[in-house]
Amino acid sequence: MWCRGALQTVRTVSSIRQAGVLFDVDGVLLRGGSVIPAAQRAFRKLLDQNNNFLFPVVFVTNAGSCQRHDKAQQLSHLLDVQISPDQVVLSHSPLQLLTAFHDKTVLVSGQGPLAAIANTLGFQQVVSVDQLREHHPMLDMVEHNKRPSQSSPLQTLPKIEAIILFGEPIRWETNLQLLIDVLLTNGSPGSAYGQAAAPQLPVLACNIDLTWMAEAPSPRFGHGMFLLCLEAAYRKLTGRELQYQALLGKPSLLTYQYAEHQLTRQNHHHKVTTIYAIGDNLVTDVYGANQYNRFLSQQHAATTTTTKLVARGTGSQVTVEEQLVSAAAQCRSILVCTGVYDPASPVTETVFQGHRDLLLEPGLLEPDHLVEDVEAAVDLLLQHETSDLTHEL
Repeated sequence: MWCRGALQTVRTVSSIRQAGVLFDVDGVLLRGGSVIPAAQRAFRKLLDQNNNFLFPVVFVTNAGSCQRHDKAQQLSHLLDVQISPDQVVLSHSPLQLLTAFHDKTVLVSGQGPLAAIANTLGFQQVVSVDQLREHHPMLDMVEHNKRPSQSSPLQTLPKIEAIILFGEPIRWETNLQLLIDVLLTNGSPGSAYGQAAAPQLPVLACNIDLTWMAEAPSPRFGHGMFLLCLEAAYRKLTGRELQYQALLGKPSLLTYQYAEHQLTRQNHHHKVTTIYAIGDNLVTDVYGANQYNRFLSQQHAATTTTTKLVARGTGSQVTVEEQLVSAAAQCRSILVCTGVYDPASPVTETVFQGHRDLLLEPGLLEPDHLVEDVEAAVDLLLQHETSDLTHEL
């Protein structure tokens, strides 16, 4: 157990080293709606006598079916610690930086209050898959005993100009069909598929996790599995690969840059030099943290701390108008064994559960530290910080 003097020492370290912590949620802190016991013990060690965090802390999750304030409220209740919305980064949070799309008519897919989420992020003209079904009922043939007899008399929807995939939907077949309809008609799903290979509509996808860990003993399908189905359907029908304008959420560099920005805001806009990223998934948490660490090294080598934010897809880039500072010296990846990670199932070229557009780089799949649970991860980072203080003194 850490004594008060040790906690004060860490407080002193945090002002010198300016360390920050990124926590994954599912599989690290929670299993479904239940708190992992190690998480409660870990957070007691991260709070001072006034129940304030010893370091800047941000919760970076690939969940995306809610607003940030709802997630902050849920985590505050479950972890018994006060967490603000600014401490939460959801898979879709960086979309607010992609201002070039904010004035376009966008089709949103997923579940939860999607229109409200999109509006909060800056999108003004939002169409849901359910609205599309209502206006074009002849498109959805999933339920054979409920096929409509005629088209809807409702007013025609505006032309779709971009697609935002927030997360896995509830009705996969319906969403797959209508998304394909929108893609193959260049945004006018009430018409027949085009014969010519017109430029594909922009697609922004959040959360590419193939699986995630809930209460079940084995991982469950995530949004990455839905994307896999959509990509396969598009390729089968067109002979072409589905192109993404942006892939957001971990392991996207954009998400980590955004998360560092949130850490810096908590640190009274002083830079955070060391980031500890704690997660349970090799191909999202570890890959993303290691990729960001490499990015930080390249930034340092270039002797610059300001960069244009870009989200990379297949052969495309989306440039963000707002400039954010990437000033950390390093991002250390810590892998826990309470979630998706299974040491008995190594990642290989034939079994790589990362997204199609991720390169298999074995070095990016090696965590800096492998520990049992999040309490051990917190113990490790506290040990690192106090050890570094001893050397500095």
